[in-house]
Amino acid sequence: MRPYQPSLLRLLHGSMLLLVPAAWLSGLMVYCRHDGRWGALGWAPAGDWIDIHGTLAVLIWPLALLFGVYALSLGRARLRRAANAAPLLALALAVGSGKLMDENWLRDGQLHQPVYSLHLLAWLMIAGSVLWHAIVVLRRGGTALAASMLRPELRTGDQPQHWPGQLIGWWRRGR
Repeated sequence: MRPYQPSLLRLLHGSMLLLVPAAWLSGLMVYCRHDGRWGALGWAPAGDWIDIHGTLAVLIWPLALLFGVYALSLGRARLRRAANAAPLLALALAVGSGKLMDENWLRDGQLHQPVYSLHLLAWLMIAGSVLWHAIVVLRRGGTALAASMLRPELRTGDQPQHWPGQLIGWWRRGR
């Protein structure tokens, strides 16, 4: 039998799959254009990468919040696996530290702000934890498990109109 992932998980996870790498790469461009203390890539194209990165963050913030709520409720059993929990923690650190940053710090050359250093750490953690997560998924269930996140099929009782009931049921079962 093919693995099946709940549709709400697939929607939230898929959104993160699209946005997080884009934010990570735009963060790399921001680093290369404004910081580069530990090596900058000479091919970083011109552009207002700080604003692009910030726009992606605005899109990620509400989805990350919903993903976190899902993970701590219906997906809590999956968080017992460190390879599932680590990317979520790295995302929380990246979003939280990013919200605390002032976009002008880098433009003004203020590279030693503690929150910026924390944001750089989160950037590295996201890279490592997402790679770890992908390796563990492939090792655990192969391409069938990875592909189950991309399948559009819906089982009975797993359509969007059932999502509130799933959360309410989880709440009533005593969490």
